[in-house]
Amino acid sequence: MNLDRNSFLEGSYLALSGGVGGAKLVLGLSHLLEESLSVVCNTGDDFTHFGLKICPDLDTVMYTLADLNDKDRGWGLANESWNFLDAMKSLGHDNWFQLGDRDLATHVTRTQLLDKGKSLSEVTQHLCTQLGIKSLIFPMSDQNVATKVGLKDGSWMPFQHYFVKEQCVPEVRAFKFDGINDALPGPALEACLKNSDLKAVFICPSNPFVSIDPILSLPGVSTLLKEHPAPIIAVSPIVGGQAIKGPTAKIMRELDITQSAFSVAEHYASLLDCYVLDEEDHHLEEKCQTLGIDTHITQTVMNSLDDKINLASECLKFSKLIIESRI
Repeated sequence: MNLDRNSFLEGSYLALSGGVGGAKLVLGLSHLLEESLSVVCNTGDDFTHFGLKICPDLDTVMYTLADLNDKDRGWGLANESWNFLDAMKSLGHDNWFQLGDRDLATHVTRTQLLDKGKSLSEVTQHLCTQLGIKSLIFPMSDQNVATKVGLKDGSWMPFQHYFVKEQCVPEVRAFKFDGINDALPGPALEACLKNSDLKAVFICPSNPFVSIDPILSLPGVSTLLKEHPAPIIAVSPIVGGQAIKGPTAKIMRELDITQSAFSVAEHYASLLDCYVLDEEDHHLEEKCQTLGIDTHITQTVMNSLDDKINLASECLKFSKLIIESRI
């Protein structure tokens, strides 16, 4: 699709993102919007490991926009080595969470700056500047929020233990976000949602329950989203009943939620102006419209850079149509 990039550069745009899946759309948007794009990332996955502050979703988006990410794995840095982790294992440490040698520099820098009193927002901006990233990337909050996974046996497990150490095998029954009631929306997130020049909000195709819900659960965020006139557009992370990446479909099944793009539309319905479905799910269009939201059908599977840019273009084009229809 031919797109006049300049037609979208008057005003700002906000993307809400998790890690790998969200980073794909964010990359496409960044090619079209550059400095006009702000990305707010989930930090419910953050944790401390070997004394270092690890922010998996922030790092995935940063590395992706800096074109440093490992494109085969989808996470971490390209051309990584694992000498540190091997040495830690030889000293009796558990190596279930993979910290690469190059990746380690990010975590050491973040931890040092946080220890000096910098906020996570300030640290993230420093890292993005050093990596030459033009779009603005921010954490959802500067306060700690920890996603916990409720298991069928009644216990609760830290998210990274479930996601990485246990490879998402245990059956889930619920999620909770420890610290969410005391956390404040990050200053950048709040500023975006109070900015009259905000043209659109995009909910990336990330896991709704563990990547986007922590952002939406921050005090006041859902209210600010509903009150802002900017259209809110979500891209389905489910195609043909399956998740493109990650355990979303498995989680839906275990929570007794039908594995379909429509179920995700229901989950977001109170916020959305538009929902983007994949061509494979075109038969769900009318059903999604019964929720009172517009729909848009396009290819949402992003295998190449062109796929990412084309999907971003479709999202921007539809946001512009919604804005024009309101004039």
